[in-house]
Amino acid sequence: MARPAPWWRLRLLAALALALALALVPVPSAWAGQTPRPAERGPPVRLFTEEELARYGGEEEDQPIYLAVKGVVFDVTSGKEFYGRGAPYNALTGKDSSRGVAKMSLDPADLTHDTTGLTAKELEALDDVFSKVYKAKYPIVGYTARRILNDDGSPNLDFKPEDQPHFDIKDEF
Repeated sequence: MARPAPWWRLRLLAALALALALALVPVPSAWAGQTPRPAERGPPVRLFTEEELARYGGEEEDQPIYLAVKGVVFDVTSGKEFYGRGAPYNALTGKDSSRGVAKMSLDPADLTHDTTGLTAKELEALDDVFSKVYKAKYPIVGYTARRILNDDGSPNLDFKPEDQPHFDIKDEF
């Protein structure tokens, strides 16, 4: 009887190595009869009208505290000592206070979303505080309707969800 060709031995060794490698791979829990746990998700992102956002101004003890900057709504409840009732920055809550944040002002006339007429330095300060304070410290819970809709209720054609901070399409469905 003729001896098998040398390539046959290599193929057998490769098959054995593959079987051994597969035997050493940890078995996922779903394969072991256990149901996998769903991924951790935060609260759903939602759209807030001015009236809805005003309900979260820190006046009610059992309500979360929200404020918006640049049309992005943040849950600042963890900073209650700064944003709660009677706290130094409570005036910023329950509304989009982009102008006040940019100017570092608590003047009621500045507590608005309107950033027209701000200086380049104020706009830079707004972007800086938005990124380094609010986005870094507080969860995003939604967007203001004004960010997505024009004053007349028509869609804001400049709004692109993929350009929004903290937006991930897979989290929306």
